[in-house]
Amino acid sequence: MQSIRTFYKVGRGPSSSHTMGPYFASLKIKNLYPEANRYVVTVYNSLALTGEGHLTYQVIQDTLAPHEVVFHSMIDVNKHPNTLMFEIYKDDSLIDTINIKSIGGGEILINDATNEIQTVYPHTTFSSIKAYCITNGLSLYEYVKEMEGPEIDDFLYSIWNYMKESIASGLKHTGILPGKLKVVRKAKELLNKKIEDETDDIMENRLVSAYAFAVSEENAAGGMIVTAPTCGASGVLPAVLYYMYQKNRLSDKKIIKALAVAALFGNVIRQNATISGAVGGCQAEVGSACSMAAAAHASLSNMFIEQIEYAAEVAMEHHLGLTCDPIDGYVQIPCIERNAVAAIRAINASRIAYFLSDSRKISFDMIVETMYQTGLDMHPKYKETAEAGMAYFYKKTTQ
Repeated sequence: MQSIRTFYKVGRGPSSSHTMGPYFASLKIKNLYPEANRYVVTVYNSLALTGEGHLTYQVIQDTLAPHEVVFHSMIDVNKHPNTLMFEIYKDDSLIDTINIKSIGGGEILINDATNEIQTVYPHTTFSSIKAYCITNGLSLYEYVKEMEGPEIDDFLYSIWNYMKESIASGLKHTGILPGKLKVVRKAKELLNKKIEDETDDIMENRLVSAYAFAVSEENAAGGMIVTAPTCGASGVLPAVLYYMYQKNRLSDKKIIKALAVAALFGNVIRQNATISGAVGGCQAEVGSACSMAAAAHASLSNMFIEQIEYAAEVAMEHHLGLTCDPIDGYVQIPCIERNAVAAIRAINASRIAYFLSDSRKISFDMIVETMYQTGLDMHPKYKETAEAGMAYFYKKTTQ
């Protein structure tokens, strides 16, 4: 598997596949061909259908500025859902044509290349990772550190700091999110809402929701966030980590260990399935984020490796079949609320695992395989195209 350095990415929202991926693709093209001064960019399928709401065109234009960019959009079911074709010109002379796929989490593949990033993990399934850890007496964090090297801690500290900054920024801002939906920011209101006779359970839900809303609203506004595993699902893991950090007065060191554990589970999903909504639906994005957050919560609760695995499995199992149907293509409805619900569900999955891990029947690897096949079977209209589900009925009732 690849390094978790390629998993957590810091960049601009609102979509890792539709904004961050095209940003990295455009930057690559610009650096490869410094002599170019004109581009024709064709975006296909999911990118074509939701490019406006996900700021795809804007981020490509901004990255290739000050040069001219001409856009075309096409549907071709034989191509990857997030395909871009760059025609690169020097004046009127075509220099090159390059196809790039945005495969999720900000990752891109150029001209069908598959080996651009060096792998650092010899194991590709959680069962093999678990066996190695048990044999060698390692925790999951210690396994990550052994494979990545001691300098991985510095990377994880930087990622945790970015997550805290995105929460702080989201809790500070108010007003209307960009776009025609006119969605009102609610993170600050959730944080400060006064509820008479508020129980501990209600307060926990309110605070976790506030933190998830904060990051998701920053993402929807095109702010800087961390893919965890994607932009659209970026609020789940930070919300759970920050809640535990504040509630239990945990050290940053404790948090980065949980951050490593979360990335390990996300990495297994990326390796064996997908984290792209355009390929697997929202189960691949928010479902994966919930699984990662549940594993992190279980780790912070000092659970055993079997309990951590069960927490991650339970969290994913109950997101199976979740569609990706953003209204008008914006990562706002249902995405922002969905991040908050998934963060709360991650905590519940961890707590279930604490009591019931000894009786479980389903492995994490099995649920990852199930999620992937479910995503492949899902109709393309329900995978980040804004053609079905809530996106369809909302448009139908507002026309």
